[in-house]
Amino acid sequence: MAARFSCRSFRIDAVPRATIERILTAAQKTASWCNSQPWRVEITSGAATEAFRKVMYAAASSGKPAAGDFPFPREYKGVYLDRRRESGFQLYNALGIERGDKAGYARQALENYNFFGAPHVAIIHSDEALGTYGAIDCGGYVTSFLLAAQALGVATVPQAALAFHSDLVRQHFGLADDRKIVCGISFGYPDLSHKANSYRTSRAAIADTARFVDK
Repeated sequence: MAARFSCRSFRIDAVPRATIERILTAAQKTASWCNSQPWRVEITSGAATEAFRKVMYAAASSGKPAAGDFPFPREYKGVYLDRRRESGFQLYNALGIERGDKAGYARQALENYNFFGAPHVAIIHSDEALGTYGAIDCGGYVTSFLLAAQALGVATVPQAALAFHSDLVRQHFGLADDRKIVCGISFGYPDLSHKANSYRTSRAAIADTARFVDK
């Protein structure tokens, strides 16, 4: 957990299918409400990744309005806004994007739809009838996937951005309307020489996030 980071530049080398299956086998052990295991996963490789990349990048760069299956945060405020800004400015500073350069911010945001050059993408989706709890269970699965990948030397970046165009994702993969897109995970081997991978985000102190109730 201490070593994992959100990778924003990947090498082109594909991850062997056997390694991907080991990641999936480990992630399948994730706990879920009533053991429902609501997650389903679409995983692209090779030409399939390139085809999906073209579809998503074209939609995002054309200004297609976002239409996710789950409500986006209404707003970030207080400490949540502070943490969001800190993370964003760390990335921009690493890349030499000056503060206030909105065009630079937009160009970097589009890299989400280039999958940061990753050779693979996993799309995580849940059953509509399971609602919020299905999505929460998928969140647990995502964490398991990220940690299993890290243990095997595979870098990852979980991406809410890929759920911003849920209708397009469903259409591309031929998913039924009752499958709700939770997020994507781009993954592969990290390009550690890239400046986007040169920093690490901070974590809040336990005192800021937990309260012990003894009486």
